[in-house]
Amino acid sequence: MLRRLHKDQPDAFVFTPDNLAWAEAQIQKYPEGRQASAIIPLLWRAQEQERWLTRPAMEYVAAMLGMAYIRVLEVATFYFMFQLHPVGSVAHIQVCGTTSCMICGAEDLIGVCKEKIAKNAHDLSDDGKFSWEEVECLGACANAPMAQIGKDYYEDLTTARLGEIIDEMAAGGVPVPGPQSGRFAAEPKEGLTTLKDFRSDKNKYNASAQAAIDIGDTIKRIDGTEVPLLTPWIEGSVAVAKPRVAKVTPISAAAPKAAPGAKPAGLSEARGGQADDLKLIKGVGPKLEKLLHSLGFFHFDQIANWTAEEIAWVDENLAGFKGRVTRDDWIVQAKVLAT
Repeated sequence: MLRRLHKDQPDAFVFTPDNLAWAEAQIQKYPEGRQASAIIPLLWRAQEQERWLTRPAMEYVAAMLGMAYIRVLEVATFYFMFQLHPVGSVAHIQVCGTTSCMICGAEDLIGVCKEKIAKNAHDLSDDGKFSWEEVECLGACANAPMAQIGKDYYEDLTTARLGEIIDEMAAGGVPVPGPQSGRFAAEPKEGLTTLKDFRSDKNKYNASAQAAIDIGDTIKRIDGTEVPLLTPWIEGSVAVAKPRVAKVTPISAAAPKAAPGAKPAGLSEARGGQADDLKLIKGVGPKLEKLLHSLGFFHFDQIANWTAEEIAWVDENLAGFKGRVTRDDWIVQAKVLAT
């Protein structure tokens, strides 16, 4: 798995207007001050728009959520659902290679990918339409072997069927996801022995596959052109298809809101022209030290004497480093350093 950023990056990234409206709606799910909780859906949306997750996209999302870029990078490099290198324009195929799939033929599926797409994982096919990789367990062990393509699982695969799926996608088709062996879901291959009436006559496919077919976005890249963008948690609305305001700006660029607490008394300059080395406080680097200086904080004893209200104010106003005072227990550290 490639967890490093690609050497060639685009110059910039912006959400399409509809994707931006959707992203702002996701942020509204969370309480004030907890916007960072929307990090995964926003990164996923950015990836769906661009096909892979670029550095400008991560920086853009970081700005929207008021997060330090390194925090966003930590999330993006941890989850292999995020593609940090360019992928196929039609599909990126993730073949599960863990125990159940491995003993049921995953290596043969990888052989198909090597033959029809590219010899090495993460390389693009000659026409640029496909790429592939082997991934860890995707949790569909009862339907092994399987592969994830986009948001969908293709299960009970054979080498022949995977080859057909790739050919169908290359021709512009949309293969039905789910079990490829005729199974409805994950019932025993020999047939049901209990719960024989669980299969609904209303749906030809199981709920997951049926939803993909009904929505019609099985391997489609989500780019903001689909309508509606469902946001039922906003004012009783069932959909938001356009931005709710004329211009939506990232949270970090919006007008500042009243911060909690009270600002500590600061200094116009360091006493005696010599500031303490605030980088001795765990979690404070050169950039954060410079920010503290701009707020009037130059000495350990200043920080050591902050009250609870003052801590709350500083935590809220450390742009890109919110909550750092409490998280790293600056007060205890500063009291020791001040002596």
